[in-house]
Amino acid sequence: MPPRSCGLCKQATAILKRPKTGQQICKPCFFEVFETEVHNTITSAKLFKPGERVAIGASGGKDSTVLAHVMKTLNDRYHYGLHLFLLSIDEGITGYRDDSLETVKRNQIQYDLPLKILSYDELYGWTMDAIVEQIGKKNNCTFCGVFRRQALDRGAAMLDVDHIVTGHNADDIAETVLMNIMRGDIARLGRCTLICTQGEDTIKRSKPFKYAYEKEIVMYAYFKKLDYFSTECIYSPDAYRGHARTFLKDLEAARPSAIIDIIHSGEAFEVAQEVKLKPQQNCKRCGYMSSNELCKACALLESLERGIKSMDVRDQRKPPAESISDQQQNMPNVPLNSINGTPT
Repeated sequence: MPPRSCGLCKQATAILKRPKTGQQICKPCFFEVFETEVHNTITSAKLFKPGERVAIGASGGKDSTVLAHVMKTLNDRYHYGLHLFLLSIDEGITGYRDDSLETVKRNQIQYDLPLKILSYDELYGWTMDAIVEQIGKKNNCTFCGVFRRQALDRGAAMLDVDHIVTGHNADDIAETVLMNIMRGDIARLGRCTLICTQGEDTIKRSKPFKYAYEKEIVMYAYFKKLDYFSTECIYSPDAYRGHARTFLKDLEAARPSAIIDIIHSGEAFEVAQEVKLKPQQNCKRCGYMSSNELCKACALLESLERGIKSMDVRDQRKPPAESISDQQQNMPNVPLNSINGTPT
């Protein structure tokens, strides 16, 4: 059977089949259509304004590495007028994050972008290795996810940026929709498909890869020969998200459009007026936005200091006043609005 010609340019030989559409195309056309779709996502959502300082959440993995490459490419090609930075969070996972950060440092040189690295240890006084040693592997992703989100905001404050972009792709968002349905988490279900979010005390963050399939991101990184770190986190195999991911992959195998269909379904959800959501306030210890007296990070830190092995951060009950006062003296206190620093 003779090789097929590209379904777009009709001239070159097709060498790949797009997981998203099933179209068989050549490599140059794949690069063009992938970058154009991301550009269309950015422009249709009006994500950026000229002159904005934008931090790219960089882990060294495929998603963030492709994001850094594409953001720099599109910024130059379409004259977005953005000032780009790389922002990395060191969770303190020996044999994983220390190696991936070496990739980020190479990316800094390759893309000629300023880099800031911020660690859990300096922010919270704990590394993920120490946390896992204390609580085990069952709930460690809860701690890491909460700490990482807040760390990104704090790092962005150090860089004095206006905007954070992350490499969350269509698969990630579809998985989150499924997880929130299975957990009955109405508050998160109503906002997990938003391409851009911002709270009163948090920096604007967005997902330019909202509609980009994970498989296509991998293909882009492979064919572009990008320098990225491919090892999975050593603490993630037992994560709850893994079950949603396995289910989603089975759906995708039967119906490739299932990923986008789930995202569109999530976008269509509306929270009924009779559903009462907790009002937002500031954490009494660190000043970060919270729906409770303590933000999730501070509540988790308190649980670590008290030696509690698990804590449901979705249902935080008000701790006794004496337990808060006793622990605050020994816990790190890093107010969000008082951080100052320069890029490293």
